[in-house]
Amino acid sequence: MSYLENDVREIITKAVIGKGEKETVSKHVIKTPHKPDNILGCWIINHVYHAKQRNQNTVDVNGGFDINVWYAFNDSTKTEVVTEHINYQDPVTLSVTDRHTLNKEAEVYAKMTKQPHSIECTINESDGTIQAEVEKSYLVEVIGDTKVSVRVDPASIDDEHFHWYNQNES
Repeated sequence: MSYLENDVREIITKAVIGKGEKETVSKHVIKTPHKPDNILGCWIINHVYHAKQRNQNTVDVNGGFDINVWYAFNDSTKTEVVTEHINYQDPVTLSVTDRHTLNKEAEVYAKMTKQPHSIECTINESDGTIQAEVEKSYLVEVIGDTKVSVRVDPASIDDEHFHWYNQNES
């Protein structure tokens, strides 16, 4: 069975027109008011983020979080928690893009697939600072208008209904 050009219908719909994912590991130096003896805990809180499309192939995920480090000092007789606020901007390259996008207006969504968390927290013995390694990952999607072409089987079209529909269109 062969299809003719007039057997093709174009549908305009919203769809995922771009998709990408990224995992990052970042290192942060945290200064303390006292020389630390031991790290007792390191955790990430107050994470906020949003995504914005930079260009057709890249989405920027911008955000920030607080690193809290609980440490012992004074020969491990006292403890304190120090907090460092971190801002970040991570570009995410879209691995899937739709070249048939109808306009530049698109919605951008980012979903954390792995919330920021500390994977290592150590004391730099030479200067007494704390180094925290933070890992996070996300998936981004760009939703926009696109055009889809579908073939219609001419034998399946009800001529009566089709003609009635076309007459009421005018």
